[in-house]
Amino acid sequence: MSKITYRGTTFSYFWNMNWKKEIKSWGLMLSFFAFLYFTGMLPVVQGTIQSVFLSTGLITPKLDSKEQLEQNFDFRGKFQDFDGNPILLEDYRGKTLLINLWASWCGPCRAEMPHLSELYKSLADRPDIQFLMIGLDQDFEKGKKLIQSKNWSFPTAHASFGLNPDLQSESIPTTLVISPEGKIVFYEEGMNNFNTADFKQFLRSL
Repeated sequence: MSKITYRGTTFSYFWNMNWKKEIKSWGLMLSFFAFLYFTGMLPVVQGTIQSVFLSTGLITPKLDSKEQLEQNFDFRGKFQDFDGNPILLEDYRGKTLLINLWASWCGPCRAEMPHLSELYKSLADRPDIQFLMIGLDQDFEKGKKLIQSKNWSFPTAHASFGLNPDLQSESIPTTLVISPEGKIVFYEEGMNNFNTADFKQFLRSL
């Protein structure tokens, strides 16, 4: 602790110095995050860190929720892939369908995508199980750029024509699974590591 004496009275300025150091540290941190934000790197860094965290297996899908089991899925909907080809939801009727809503600016979306890609590859022997990753970027090219820069295997699309009510979500990422009977059997908002033995078994059992 540093001290200073003035006219016979001793004062301590240890805490004052610490306070200034704290302000400087916080200033550097805020400057760093501002740099990431304005350069567009924030979701990249956030997604990378969160993806590593997902690899620990601490966040996995909750498969015990039954409230969606009786809800019919609305198959009305048209999208386009990133080559401009049309995709109709109606074409997936009668199959198990995993839909994931994502955006390029969403760090948690980026975090779970590598794990969804591995899940998709592990189910390549099941043509009755389909994936559709629907990008929600207002700018079509931003979503396309992200997909083209990665080696992810799953089919992707863009919500160029909007979303039907069953696909409206308050937050992303959002993932839902539709059964061959056309029922929503899984619905969850937030990032997860879906590449688990339990979730694979869940999809195979539908």
